[in-house]
Formats: sequence, C-alpha cells, structure tokens
Amino acid sequence: MNSMNIIIWVTSVLVFFWAGYFFRLLGAEKKVKSAEARAKTILDEAEHQAQTKKKEAALEAKDLLYKTRLDFEKESKGRRQELLNLERRLIGREENLDRKVDLLEKKERELSLKAKTSSEKEQANEGRANELNALILEEKERLQRVSGLSSEEAKKILLKHMEDEVRYDANLMIKKIEEEAKETADKKAKQLISLAIQRCAAEHTVESTVSVVSLPSDDMKGRIIGREGRNIRALEVATGIDVIIDDTPEAVTLSGFDPIRREIARLSLERLITNGRIHPARIEEVVEKVKKEMEQSLKEEGEKAVFDIGIQRIHPEIVKLLGRLKYRTSYGQNVLQHSREVSFIMGLLAGELQLDIALAKRIGLLHDIGKAVDHEVEGTHAGIGAELARKYGEAEPIVNALAAHHDEVESSSIYGVLVQAADAISATRPGARRETLEIYVKRLAKLEAIADSFKGVDKAFAIQAGREIRVVVHPDKVGDAEAAVMAREITKKIESELEYPGQVKVTVIREKRIVEYAK
Repeated sequence: MNSMNIIIWVTSVLVFFWAGYFFRLLGAEKKVKSAEARAKTILDEAEHQAQTKKKEAALEAKDLLYKTRLDFEKESKGRRQELLNLERRLIGREENLDRKVDLLEKKERELSLKAKTSSEKEQANEGRANELNALILEEKERLQRVSGLSSEEAKKILLKHMEDEVRYDANLMIKKIEEEAKETADKKAKQLISLAIQRCAAEHTVESTVSVVSLPSDDMKGRIIGREGRNIRALEVATGIDVIIDDTPEAVTLSGFDPIRREIARLSLERLITNGRIHPARIEEVVEKVKKEMEQSLKEEGEKAVFDIGIQRIHPEIVKLLGRLKYRTSYGQNVLQHSREVSFIMGLLAGELQLDIALAKRIGLLHDIGKAVDHEVEGTHAGIGAELARKYGEAEPIVNALAAHHDEVESSSIYGVLVQAADAISATRPGARRETLEIYVKRLAKLEAIADSFKGVDKAFAIQAGREIRVVVHPDKVGDAEAAVMAREITKKIESELEYPGQVKVTVIREKRIVEYAK
C-alpha cells in the first residue's frame, strides 16, 4: 500500500513536472514570437525614421547649397562692381594725365616762344631805360630852372615833407597805442580807484542832499509807489522830501536840502518797510510819530552837547537848535561837533588869558547856531544866530560875538576875536574839512591856465568840479594827430604842476564850423 502510494506520488510528480515543462515551452514560444513581432515593428519604425532623416538631411543640404550659392553670387557681384569702379577711376586718371600732358606740352611751347622774344624785350627795355634816364636828367634841369632851387635845396624840402609825414604817422601810432592801453588797463584802473576811495574816505564824510534807503527786494518798490502812485505822493507830501525810485537795485533815494526832513523821511520809510503795511493813512501816522520822536531826539542831542560843555541856564529852544546842528555839515565837517570843538578851544584860550571860561565856552557852542535855520530864514548864519541869541535872552556880549565871528559887524569885546581864532583852529585842523572854496577856485583857474598855455588853443573850460577840462582848439592850426599829442602833453603838465584829488579828464575838441547868413 505504501509502495503504491509512493508510485502514485512519483507518477504524479512526473506528470506535473512534464506538464509544467510543456506549458513553459508553449509560453516561451509565444514570448519569442511576440519579441520577434516587436523587433520587426521596431526595425520598421527605425527604417522609416532613417528614411525621414535622410530626406530631411537632403533638404537641409539643398538649402545650404542654395544659400551658399546666393552668398557667392552676391559677393561676386560686389567684387565685379568694385572692379568696375576701379576701372572707371583708372580711366578718369588716364584722361587727367592726358590733359596734363597736353597742358605741359602747351606751356613748353609758350615758354619756348617767350624765351625767343625775351632777348628782344630786354634789348627794347634797355633802350627805353636809356631814354627815360635822359628824360629824367632833362626834367631835373628844367625843374631847377623853373623853380630856382638846386638839388640840395629840393632834397631839404623833400626831407622836411617826409619828416612831417613821419611825424603824422607817429602821432597816429601813439594815439592808437594809448587807446589800446586805456582799454587793457580798464580793470586795473577800477581797482586802483576803489583802493584810493577806501583810503581817502574819512569818518566825517556824509551825504549833503541825499539819503539812500536799502530795500529787502525790488518788489518793495512797487508797494512804495502804490496804486497810481498814491503811496509815494503821500510820503512826499507828509515829509516834504522827493522820493526817487530808479533802476538802482534794492535801493530808494531820498532827496532834499533840509537834513531834518530827510532824516524823518528815511526813518519813516524804513519803519514802513519793516512793518510791511504801506498805505496813505499808515504813512501819515508813521511820519507824525517819527516827527515827534525826532523832536525828542534833537532835544536830547542838544542837552547832551550842553552837558558835555558844562554850561547852565540855556533856553530850551536853543537846546533844540543845537540838536538840529547834528544833521548839518560844512565842507564835510559836522557842525555840532565843530561847535563843541570851538567851545573847548575858547575855554582853553580864555583860561590862558584869565577871562571868563564859562562865557567863552557858551559863545563857542552857540557861534554857529544860525546854521540850524539859515535855509529857512534869509540872511547869513552869523546874523541869524545873533538874532536868535537876542530873542532867547542871551547877554549882549554873546550876541555881539556871534554876529562878529565872520567880521560882519565890529566886535565890542575880546570874545569876538577869540571865537574867530577858535573857529579857524577847528575848521583848518588836518582832516576837519574838505578843501575850502578859495583853494577850489584857484585850482580851477590854474587848470584852465595850463590848457591856455598851449599853442593853438581857443578856449578852455574846467567842468565837473575840476574833474574834467575841455580844450577847444583852432581847427586850422591844430590837426587831429596834433590834438592827440596836445591832450597827452596837457595831461603830463597837469600831473607835474597841479595837486588835485582823484583824476582829471582832458578832452581836446577840434571842430570846424562854417556859418552863413541868409538876408
């Protein structure tokens, strides 16, 4: 039983083994067939792709060949064009060379003809030269007979004429050089003038008739003028001062002969500009306020002067008049400061002579009091001052000294002489005043005399306060070149003989006038 089971089991195993083997063979065969089919499909696809690639490669090769052929044709066409251009240029150069050769041959023929005729012309020229020399000698002899002059005398006349011409040319050249020098030296001259002004400007220098008010900007000018000029008219009416608005940048000029009114106008305008509100009502309000402040300021200045001198019991109106002298100048010297100096000097002189020092100082301080109102009252400042002193209760010796300090009346005491001496000492000390009128007039006369000393001068006029002299010459006696030389010589003579501030411009005028009268 067991052996049968084993045989059955072995038989089953063998059957199952061979059955599995058979089934495997069948599966393998199917796989082989499937693989062969797939391989064939792949080969077909590969062959198809190869054919496609081959066609694409052929097409690309054709395109490349076509492009190469086009590039070659284009390049060959450009080369042909260049060759054609070169050929044209060569042909043109050949033609030019042919023309030049023709011209050279023509010139050679002409030169050969000229060479043949030159000898004939030279012979003819020699003959003509001999004839001209003979004619010149004949003309010289004839001229000597007609003029009655020898050759030496004629040479002298000719040399004189040439000398005049050379001198004239030299004058023109000198004039030209001077004009060039003036143009090139303009900047240097401006620098020198500015330095001279800075060195000569003194502390006591003041403007005598004008004041300048600075503005924050030019737009402020329109506000000062106002609509239809009502603001500027209101300011001029309220102050009595002319307001000048011109092209000067950021500045307004106040013009007037009364220094007090000009100062009131300046202070009022500055306050209006600072405040910014400018209209007629405001202008009148500010001007009135400044006038009151100015009266108080004048009183304080007068009291300060009286206190500095040390005098007592003086009328309040005289004190105000003394304060007004602060805004008055004489030849650049402040009159109030001058009065203080005269007072101190008179006190010293009175002390040396054992006189009344207080009286002398009082006279010295009041001696120019008339200058405070001499522009409002007719008369000399000495006479006006004496009348004011009498009016406000000053003693008779003081009144007489004030009236006599310029010899307008006879002095009744020694104090009249002392005030004259002290006045002269204060006025003539170095740096106190600008030049006096007498020196100024003498300088103008000397300036005109220098110009009149030159030959050919008709008239000479000193103008611009001696800063320019205009010289009118006779046109028949002085030419244009001589006028330039004369201007230079006058300038040199002025520099060597005359002393003057700044510079003097010399203008020589030469004109010819022809006048006829129709009757």
